[in-house]
Amino acid sequence: MTQVKKKVLIIGVGSIGLRHLRCFHQTGRADLAFCEIQPALRDQVAREYGFARSYADLEAALNAEHPDAAIIATPAHLHVPQAVRLAEAGVHLLIEKPLSTTLDRIDELRQLVREKNLVAAVAYVYRAIPVLAAMRTAIVEGRFGPPLQIIVVAGQHFPTYRPAYREIYYRDRATGGGAIQDALTHLFNAGEWLVGPIERLVVDAAHLALEGVEVEDTVHAITRHGGVLGFYSLNQHQAPNEITITVVCRQGTARFEGHLTRWRWMTKPEEPWCEEHMPYDRDELFIRQANAFLDAIEGFAPPLCSLEEGLQTLRVNLAALRSTEQKTWVQVM
Repeated sequence: MTQVKKKVLIIGVGSIGLRHLRCFHQTGRADLAFCEIQPALRDQVAREYGFARSYADLEAALNAEHPDAAIIATPAHLHVPQAVRLAEAGVHLLIEKPLSTTLDRIDELRQLVREKNLVAAVAYVYRAIPVLAAMRTAIVEGRFGPPLQIIVVAGQHFPTYRPAYREIYYRDRATGGGAIQDALTHLFNAGEWLVGPIERLVVDAAHLALEGVEVEDTVHAITRHGGVLGFYSLNQHQAPNEITITVVCRQGTARFEGHLTRWRWMTKPEEPWCEEHMPYDRDELFIRQANAFLDAIEGFAPPLCSLEEGLQTLRVNLAALRSTEQKTWVQVM
């Protein structure tokens, strides 16, 4: 039997929205449209991606399309107002990270999602990394005993991967910019997925290298996930594009090495690491995320990152920003 495609609307086709458009198309399960307020960009994408219908704004798209689902890929301060409007229309939601830059209207959104029985997910794509998911399964199943410590170290040369960073949301914390809301948020969310919610933290952050902006590009965070101690180190200016996440458990240590598409484990001192490789490229992760979201809409599985989990990470982001200003430990509220 031929599967009926879901009508999916992409809101915003900048870098991440364009990737969603491309990757949802690759699933073969979506009938796609997009809206983009910048005329030149809208026309360019419409020419290049002829399979997707285009609209100048959200209201025009809603009136014409009546979509089943929407992906919100606009700057973070716009996410919740747009999500509320879509939820009012009964549209399932995949909201780009971070969920927002404040807690404004979050309760309104949560209530609408409940009342209308909608799927609402936040697009923390690390949860679609097969090798990280495999490591999490081993930890959650107790293969290495209870987690005791998590250490996360990551960095990349941001101008290489986002050369327009000076002109986009990144330049201003109010629109979701800076290393904490742009990149560290991925790591916080992954850490919470692996060992549980962050309850309190202290953060040191600075602008050290990126030209043309003043937001932080380097961050160190000490965290408490209940009884698990955590440390996160991130910069956006080093040459190597690397990420490692190490979880030290009572009976063994597990380590994710994203740049090498593998995870490793060791259970006895002086024995060699065991490892499992699962190669992937970036689009594959977004295709997996797209399929998982469509599966959730169809009732096959829960979303990779629920609205409540995304909200928890938003609270961590906000606590991290407060900590940088107050220069002290902050409770996640």
